[in-house]
Amino acid sequence: MADVKLAAETRTEFGKGAARRIRRENKVPAVVYGHGADPVHITLPGHELQLALRTPNVLLTLDIEGKTELAIPKAVQRDAIKGFLEHVDLLTVKRGEKVTVEVYVHTEGELAPGAFLLEHVLSTLTVEAEATHIPESVTVSIAGLEAGASISAKDIPLPEGTTLVIDEDAVVLQVLAAQAEEPTEEAAADEAAEA
Repeated sequence: MADVKLAAETRTEFGKGAARRIRRENKVPAVVYGHGADPVHITLPGHELQLALRTPNVLLTLDIEGKTELAIPKAVQRDAIKGFLEHVDLLTVKRGEKVTVEVYVHTEGELAPGAFLLEHVLSTLTVEAEATHIPESVTVSIAGLEAGASISAKDIPLPEGTTLVIDEDAVVLQVLAAQAEEPTEEAAADEAAEA
């Protein structure tokens, strides 16, 4: 799990105009909330935050004018066209506290030989983990699986201290037989003419 330190500044200006000014300075407006405390409006360095958010469920150590807070991203708003960060909501956490997050499901290995397709019914799993030990992803082996096989949430090995929040019988992956396309009338006529 990645732990990234960022220097934050509190902000007193709000609204679209203030947010645009902040983004022009290559900073990102954000809000930190949680544990019943009043929300704190801050600005974060844009480039460093963009790099940090490449890691799923990154743990951020925020230095808010001398006070240190641990936080995880709760909601990230990006510009739909250019992709730059517009706003970030951060949830404060404490060491040892359990949080509910989504982790990506990765596969390893090859399906059995043949015309099989792997369907990702769920691309993420909702799990509960300690805030300072959130897994970036979970990996499951699909080696040798054939059509009709499926992998449920309970079949995916989780890191120590991580528990499932979703139904353990929920299907995460399933193997399907590839469907052969039926020849169109034109193709059948062409084949008959060639014969």
